[in-house]
Amino acid sequence: MKKQFRMSLFILMASISFSAIAQDKSDWKNGVPEGCTTITVGKMATIDGSVITSHTDDSHRTRAWMNVVPSKKHNKGNKFELFERSAYDSLAMPTYQHKKIGEIDQVEKTYQFLNTAYPCINEKQLAIGESTFGGHEELFSTECLIDCQRLQQLMLERCSSAREAISLADDLLKKYGWRDYGECLTIADKKEVWHFEVVGPGKGKVGAVWVAQRVPNDHISVNANASTIKEIDLKNPDYFMASANIFDVAKENGWWKEGETFRWNYAYAPESRLSLASRRREWRVLSMAAPSLNLDANDKDYPFSVKPDEKITMNKLVEIFKDYYEGTPYNFVKNIKQADKDGNEVISPFANPFMPYDMNKLFRVNGGWDELGERTIARWYTMYATIIQCRDWLPDEVGGIVWLAQDNVASSIYIPVYSGSADLAESYKVKARKLGYTRTSAWWAFNRLGTLSAQRWGDMRHDIDKVFVPLQKSYFEEQAKIDEQFMSLSKKKRVEFLTNRTIQLGNEVVEKAWEIGDGIWTKYDEKF
Repeated sequence: MKKQFRMSLFILMASISFSAIAQDKSDWKNGVPEGCTTITVGKMATIDGSVITSHTDDSHRTRAWMNVVPSKKHNKGNKFELFERSAYDSLAMPTYQHKKIGEIDQVEKTYQFLNTAYPCINEKQLAIGESTFGGHEELFSTECLIDCQRLQQLMLERCSSAREAISLADDLLKKYGWRDYGECLTIADKKEVWHFEVVGPGKGKVGAVWVAQRVPNDHISVNANASTIKEIDLKNPDYFMASANIFDVAKENGWWKEGETFRWNYAYAPESRLSLASRRREWRVLSMAAPSLNLDANDKDYPFSVKPDEKITMNKLVEIFKDYYEGTPYNFVKNIKQADKDGNEVISPFANPFMPYDMNKLFRVNGGWDELGERTIARWYTMYATIIQCRDWLPDEVGGIVWLAQDNVASSIYIPVYSGSADLAESYKVKARKLGYTRTSAWWAFNRLGTLSAQRWGDMRHDIDKVFVPLQKSYFEEQAKIDEQFMSLSKKKRVEFLTNRTIQLGNEVVEKAWEIGDGIWTKYDEKF
């Protein structure tokens, strides 16, 4: 009897503990998310007229493998399963486990999509980036069922435009609820790109509160773990949309009063605006695109979007995503110096902007994120990154391109995965974090290279750039030819052509990552 009672008590306490944990926060530092950065660009702001969204999956746990999920027909009664994510530390490396918490009706037909940790594009050139901003704790509800990753998948499986995806989210979240903290999804299609920010309905409730703002066609925008949507004008649906309860929930909780100016971010996620880890990235992205604005790196608020000084190119976006504030007062390793051969004081080649946090203490590094230094755009714990082009002048199969990089983008390279690509190189599908170090994994090739080069970053980064910078430019320049070749092919051969290119370049960059790493190890033996 006592044994039974103890077991019942254990189950009850475990249940209470699990409910109290709610959505996992093991990727958060200092009480705020240290996760992803997403940059968006309207079609009149890009050099070629493409619409762009993007994502750095900055995480210590999300999965490193990815695959293409084909379009499917479903039988009546089929279900879409819903899961809750929680930290899991019983495999080779920290990861997540996904526990089923419910299911919803499946639709008759679903579109093909690229199944990254946060699903990112479908066969209709609908593309999504993501960044967590948190928001009020009390809005999280365990009565709800749909989290961020599942919502992105549902959008991609069922929708062909950004507005349709936002409408679907409204319908599904009213019925099943948002089981996550505040998230920004940057949703692009062939014509436009929107920022969709969403929070929960409140403890014990089912539903969601959300707002969406469109990026002007000639602007660039960013979300970096802080809410950025401010005043809204729902009488202008071409630029703003929102859930029906947006004002009521804010009023009920005392976050806004009738007669005051309503600002979404200060009503629903005010603490996110206090984070320099977020605001510094916003400043840097907007300043690199529009230096003429002379934005202040210490401001609390920046424009939702800005017009870039020059049309944005793919090379420019790669440059922005590789940035860690070098050349600015916020390069937090700028004081790690030594004398060069001429006796001049220079930044040491060992100064490493990708130090684990424990090393910051060793070198007495501090910054806008206190003992964590600065939260730069490029990160050592990026799992993968995407820059996605949606191009309306081409068929969907080739018009949508996910430029996909593995691990830290400062030491990586992007390859094209097309909306019509039916598969990836085998090394991209290896479940690397579950297995531990393996030469069969694309992620491990770049993770090893990034970790190794960080040990003597001032020198080793040049060995990487010598190979990857010209190769990256050639991939971008070759795309016009690929478009032409695609258009000259019969419809039967087009998917095979795109898939072969995705696999070929995937294999090529992985092989080069291993080669560069081996070369660095040899060249710098006894020097790091």
